[in-house]
Amino acid sequence: MSVIGIDFGNDSSYVAVAKAGGIETIANDYSLRATPSFVAFAGRNRVLGVAAKNQQVTNMNNTIGNFKELLGRKFDDPRAQEELRSLPYHTEALQDGGIGIRVNYLDEEHVFSPEQITAMLFTKLKEDAFKELKTQINDCVITVPSYFTNAQRQALLDAANISGLNVLRLMNETTATALSYGFYKQDLPAPEEKPRNVIFVDCGHASLQVSACAFHKGNLKMLASCSDSVGGRDFDLVLATHFNKEFQTKYKIDASSKKRAFLRLMAEVEKLKKNMSANSTKLPLNIECFMNEIDVHSSMQRSEMEELSSHLFKRIETTMRKLLLDSKLALEEIHSVEIVGGSSRIPAIKHLIEQIFGKPASTTLNQDEAVSRGAALQCAILSPAVRVREFSCTDVQAYPVLISWTDTDGPHEMKVFEQYHAAPFCRLLTVHRKEPMTIKVHYEPNSIPYPDPFIGTYHVKGIKPDANGEAQEVKVKVRINNNGIITVSSATMYERKESEEPSSPTPTSNGDQQKTGDANQSSPQGDESGKVGEPMDIQEGSDDEHPKKDSKPNDSSGEGWTQRVTRWFTSDKKKKVTTKQVELTIDSNTHGFVHTELCKYFEEEMKMIANDRQEKERIDARNALEEQVYEIREKIQEDGALHDYIDPQDASAICRELEETENWLYEEGESCEKGVYKERLEKMRAKIDPVRNRCEEFNGQEQAFTDLGHAVQQTLKAVEQYRAKEPKYEHLTETEMINITEAAQKAQKWYEEARSKLVGARKTEDPPVKLADIRHETVTLTTCTNSVLNRPKPKPPTPPADQNQQNGSSATDAASQDTQAPGNDNQDSNTPKQTTEDSMDVE
Repeated sequence: MSVIGIDFGNDSSYVAVAKAGGIETIANDYSLRATPSFVAFAGRNRVLGVAAKNQQVTNMNNTIGNFKELLGRKFDDPRAQEELRSLPYHTEALQDGGIGIRVNYLDEEHVFSPEQITAMLFTKLKEDAFKELKTQINDCVITVPSYFTNAQRQALLDAANISGLNVLRLMNETTATALSYGFYKQDLPAPEEKPRNVIFVDCGHASLQVSACAFHKGNLKMLASCSDSVGGRDFDLVLATHFNKEFQTKYKIDASSKKRAFLRLMAEVEKLKKNMSANSTKLPLNIECFMNEIDVHSSMQRSEMEELSSHLFKRIETTMRKLLLDSKLALEEIHSVEIVGGSSRIPAIKHLIEQIFGKPASTTLNQDEAVSRGAALQCAILSPAVRVREFSCTDVQAYPVLISWTDTDGPHEMKVFEQYHAAPFCRLLTVHRKEPMTIKVHYEPNSIPYPDPFIGTYHVKGIKPDANGEAQEVKVKVRINNNGIITVSSATMYERKESEEPSSPTPTSNGDQQKTGDANQSSPQGDESGKVGEPMDIQEGSDDEHPKKDSKPNDSSGEGWTQRVTRWFTSDKKKKVTTKQVELTIDSNTHGFVHTELCKYFEEEMKMIANDRQEKERIDARNALEEQVYEIREKIQEDGALHDYIDPQDASAICRELEETENWLYEEGESCEKGVYKERLEKMRAKIDPVRNRCEEFNGQEQAFTDLGHAVQQTLKAVEQYRAKEPKYEHLTETEMINITEAAQKAQKWYEEARSKLVGARKTEDPPVKLADIRHETVTLTTCTNSVLNRPKPKPPTPPADQNQQNGSSATDAASQDTQAPGNDNQDSNTPKQTTEDSMDVE
C-alpha cells in the first residue's frame, strides 16, 4: 500500500509518494515528472496527459485543458464566462445551471462536467503511480488553492470519488508548501519561543497565492493568505496580443480570428517568456507557416515585456501588500520569503518581493514540486500505512462565514467564523426552540471571488416543546473539517423532565437556609445569556454539555414557629430532573453531487477505463498485423532473408495477399474488433511459418552436424586413450568401452547417411533430415558417452574400525607387559611411555 500526494495544477499536475527513503516525485509514461492537465478524445480513444496536450492544436475541439477554474461554478458565473471565452472547445449550460463540455467520443456527442474531466485526469495520475510503485494506490492528499470556496472544494472531492481515490484530506497549496519547508528544518524555535515567520509566494499558471506562516518545532500555523487570479497565462496573453497586433500591421493576418493559429502563438510566446526570464538580451520569435502559409518573425526584450505587463505586476504588488497588512507582521519579524510556482521565476516578481518584504527571494524549495511533496508528507502523517514523525498543521479559513435563522423574534444572523480563523474547527450554537428550524450558512457578502455566497441550507427536524409547552435547548454544531468545507454536522436537543420522590425531613434552625429540590434542578450553561435565538459558541472538544448545578436558598425568616414545627414533622417532596439527549435529523441542501449521481458517474468512469483497455488491446492487435505485413514483405523480397526458401509462385501469392491486407487496414479494416485482426494475423502466419521453419532448418543444420561430428570424435578419442592405458580410464571395463564404441560408430554412420540425403535437397522444399533429428542423435551419443567416461573411480577398501581398535589394544597391552619386567621398579617413568610408542610404531 502506498500513500501519494497530488498537486492538481491548472496547466500541469505532479504526483509525489512517501517512501522509506523520503519523498519522491513520480515520473509518467513519458519519463516526465510533470503531467499536463489535459484530457483529449480522438474517435474511440481517450487520451490523457502528455499525449493529450501534444494534439491540442490538431484536435482542439476535443482536447480539454484549463478546466480547474471551472470546478464548482455555474455557467452564468462571470468568472466562468471569462474563462470560457478563451477556451477552444465547446461548452454549454446544463439543466442544473452547471457547465457542460461537449466532445466527440466513440463517434457520438457526449457532454461531460468539469468534475468528470478532472476525474479522468486523476485516473491517469493514479495509473502512473501504480505503474511506478507496482502496488495498489489507496490513500491520497490532493491540494487545492487557498481561495477555493465550499462549492469548489466539494466539486474536487466529487471528482476524486468518481476516479476511485480515497482522499484523506484536501490541503491548501499554501499549507502544503509550508509543510514541505518546515518538516525538514531542524533549527525551528521551541514552542515557548517566538515563532519563525516565513512568507511564501506561489505564482503559478493561473493564480497568485501569497501566505504567511509561523513555525515552531513540530508544528506550523498559517497566519494569513491572499490571492489573485493572475498567473503565467496572463503574461502569455499579453505577449500574444502584442505580437498579434504587430502581425496585423506587418503581415496583414489576424491570429485571433482563428483559434488554432492563436493556440500556436500562445505556445510560442510561452517559450519566449521562459527564455526572457534567463536572458535580458533581445530574443527572436519565429513561426513557420503561421497563417495563409506565411512565416512570421519578430523579437522582444525583457524590458519590453515588463512594460507591457505593468498592470499585472501592479496586481501582484497589491496582493503582497495586502498579505503584509492582514498578517500584521513587521518587516523585521519576517525570517525569509520563499518562492514556488513556475511564474515566480520572472525577475520582476523577485524584484517586487525584495522591494515589499525587504528580503531577497529564497529558492530553498523545489519551485515545481514543493506542493506535491508537502501533500505526500501530509498523506504519510495521516495514513496508518506509513510511519512518520508527527508535524501538526493549523490552517486558516480564508473567508468570514455567517449563519442565519428565523424564530418568533424575527430573523437572526451571526458570524460564526472570522476571516483567517483556525481550521479545522467547530462551534456549538445553543438556541431554545419549540419547533423545527432552518439554518442558512453563507459567506460574508463581497468577501469571496464567487458570485453566490451560498454554502448550504440545513433543516433541523424533530424539535418539539417540553411537557410544559416551553422551548427546549438545542445545540447545533457548525464545523470546518479537514477539507476546509463548512457544514452543519449535527444537532442535539436536551429534553429535561422533572419527577417527585419522597425524602426524609431535615431539621432546620431559625434563620438557616434549607436546600429544596431546586438545588438538584440543572440549568444549562448560558441560561442567563442564552436567550431564545441567541447562540453560544464553544470550541470543539471543550466540555460545555455538562449542566451546572444551581442552589436556590429558601428564606424561612418570615415563617412562624408553628409553621416550622409543622414542616419539621411533614415529609417534603424532592424534585429530580433528568436530561435526555436526542440527536436530531438534519436535511441538508448544499453543493456537490448526490449519492446516486456519484454512483452513476463512477460507473461511467469504470466503463471508460474498461473501454480504454479494450481499445489499447485492439490497437495493439492492429499494429501487430500491420507490422507483420511490412516484415514479411521485406523478408521475401529478392535480397530478403526468406527469398531463397519460398517458391516464386508462393511468393507472388503472398505478396498479393500482403497488399490486399495493407489496403484493408487503411480502409474498411481501420476500426475492426481485436478478434478480426488476430484472425487475419493467424492466417498470415500459417502461410509464412513453413517458410520460416525451412529457413531455420537449413540455416541450423550445418552447426548441428558440426556438433554431432565433434561428439563422435570425442568418443572415439576417449576409446583410443583407454586402449593406450590412460590412468583416468583404468577403472572402466572392456564391455563399457565396446558399448560406447558401437554407439559412436552408429552415430557416425547416421551422420554420413544424413549428409548424403541433403546433397540434392532444394531450399524451397522441406529438408529430408530435420534439425531436431540431428540434435537428437547428438544428445543420445553425448549422454551414452558421458555416463561411462564420467563415472568416478571406486575408492580403495578400508579395514573395519573395530579390527583396528582391537589390534591397537593388543599391541599396547604387549608393550605394557614388556615394561613390567622384574627388577625395574626404580626405572624412570618416561621409559615405559617411550617403549609403548615404539611398539605402536613397529606395529
